[in-house]
Amino acid sequence: MALTSAKPILPGLAITALGVAAAYVLSSAWPELGALTVAVVLGITTGNTPVLTDDQRKAVARVTKRLLRAGVVLLGLQLAIPTVLALGPGTLAAVVVTVAVTFLGTLGLGRLTRVPRGLALLVATGFSICGASAIAAMEGVVERDDEDVATAVALVTCYGSLTLGVLPLLARWIGLDAARTGSWAGISVHEVAQVVAAAGPAGAAAVGIAIVVKLSRVVLLAPVVAIVGATERTRRGGATPLVPLFVLGFLGMVAVRSTGLVPAFVLDVAKTASTLLLAGALFGLGCAVRLGPLLRGGGRALLLGLLSTLLVLATGFGTLAAFT
Repeated sequence: MALTSAKPILPGLAITALGVAAAYVLSSAWPELGALTVAVVLGITTGNTPVLTDDQRKAVARVTKRLLRAGVVLLGLQLAIPTVLALGPGTLAAVVVTVAVTFLGTLGLGRLTRVPRGLALLVATGFSICGASAIAAMEGVVERDDEDVATAVALVTCYGSLTLGVLPLLARWIGLDAARTGSWAGISVHEVAQVVAAAGPAGAAAVGIAIVVKLSRVVLLAPVVAIVGATERTRRGGATPLVPLFVLGFLGMVAVRSTGLVPAFVLDVAKTASTLLLAGALFGLGCAVRLGPLLRGGGRALLLGLLSTLLVLATGFGTLAAFT
């Protein structure tokens, strides 16, 4: 019986594994992009060519959500609360305000651009917190179409990649030092790999600061999902889970990491496993993106992504100037 239920998953796992392997090979040549970004691009490319049959596409889709949720759970082991608290009250206040303003502001911009509510919620979460991982966490508690998830991932990949090139140029033009450049990258750029690439030109110290600031945004993932989940539950008469189990798993992993008892080699293995799982999931989500309909009818979504990116960049810069 178990073998019968496992069979439909195996073709999807095999195709996804090939996509992840290709993403790692290509990202080794262009490390500034990161395996996750390359995986999405490969998925979009694969999904928009006749490489896969319809059955194969369905097989990939079957495993995508499982990989996403497992990857988000393991992502919690990268977060230690004492490390985040060491940033100081000023930086932490800047992070909280930036996330709140970007999230709520993007929802408002979604109404102005007349983007579907589900897509606006996903974009708001991804752009304000931690990119595709945040989208994966939020999609389980909001009313949305599968196309909305794929579109939100495509937008966060597109604009996050744009930001990692623009932010270092702006920082140099403004005259920011390494510490302020790293903080700005961590508080504004979408994906962790993109944050590293954006802070990289300012040096290793900037990268270290950027990663910690970025992870402090990731800590806010669980409360934001819980608040939205409670709102959606009330709005839809209890039809959605208050907090998905995998988000509780994420919080559990944060608690475990914060004890300081987890061996370094376990953390290294968990980090690699999380990246592999998320790369596989993003490859699968990329396969679901249809560029034709997105380009023909997605002008509003593209505009929302641009406006949200400008909002998080401006708010992050402003809050750091005000609070630190």
